[in-house]
Amino acid sequence: MNVKEQIDAYIAGQPEPKRSDLQALHQLVLQISPDCKRWFTDGKNSEGKTVTNPNIGYGFYTIQYADGSTREFYRIGLSANTTGISVYILGLEDKKYLAETYGKTIGKASVTGYCIKFKTLKDINLDVLEAAIRYGLEAQS
Repeated sequence: MNVKEQIDAYIAGQPEPKRSDLQALHQLVLQISPDCKRWFTDGKNSEGKTVTNPNIGYGFYTIQYADGSTREFYRIGLSANTTGISVYILGLEDKKYLAETYGKTIGKASVTGYCIKFKTLKDINLDVLEAAIRYGLEAQS
């Protein structure tokens, strides 16, 4: 299965209303950045053990490790979780930026240094979430 098929299967496998919300968010990110690199991680480690929720990823940035090695990873991630949906905005240097900039106006969501977590899209201000996603895709690390 290619990445697009993995993403489609992951979204289709979610119960409603999570499925519709994930599909709407997927379309929103593709509308913002139609040519961005897409990722899918199944949440399993090299031994096949589940260590995290599956994630859909968009865009990329390069992670630099202390030993000088590098690796690419996605900038924006979407993931269903037990209580709703998480939107990850990765590669930001300022870990207070998301909460300070979007936390008060996004609605019923938890906002940390890299994650915006909410139950359903109807609980949040979609324009504010879109602004945060745009910022994440455009940010330079």
